[in-house]
Amino acid sequence: MKVHEIMTRNPAVCTPETPLQEVARTMVGKDCGAVPVVGMQGSTDLAGIITDRDMVVRGIAEGNNPLTLKAGSCMTTPAITIREDASLDDCTDLMEAKKIRRVPVVDAGGRLVGIVAQADIARHASRKDAGELVRDVSAPGR
Repeated sequence: MKVHEIMTRNPAVCTPETPLQEVARTMVGKDCGAVPVVGMQGSTDLAGIITDRDMVVRGIAEGNNPLTLKAGSCMTTPAITIREDASLDDCTDLMEAKKIRRVPVVDAGGRLVGIVAQADIARHASRKDAGELVRDVSAPGR
C-alpha cells in the first residue's frame, strides 16, 4: 500500500502570517491537531507544520500572548515529509524514527499534496503495525 492511498488529500493549511487563534479555529473546525504551513495563501510550497502542542510549548508556555502570535512563531520548520509514492511501511518507519504523529505528504516536486496521521495508519494498517506505531511514537525520549 502507498501513502497516497491513505493520506488526507488537500489538508487545511495556513501561512506563517496566520494568527494563532485562526490556526486553532481551523484545528477545531477540521477536527485535527496539525496544520501544514505553506509559504503563501494558495501555494503548495511547504514552509513547516504547526501542531496543537507547538502552540502550547512554543507559545503559551513561554509566556507569550497567543492572541498576538502568528503561526510562524510556533511552527516546526523544516517539516519532516514523505513522498506520496512511498510505501505505508516507509511512512510508519519514518513516524516511529522521528516520533511524530503526523507527516505532510509531498509530490516529486516537493509540493504539499496531503497529510498522514496516526489515525490514517490505524484505519489502513494491520492492528500489529498500528499498535507498534503508537507505542514507538509515544515512547519517552523525545
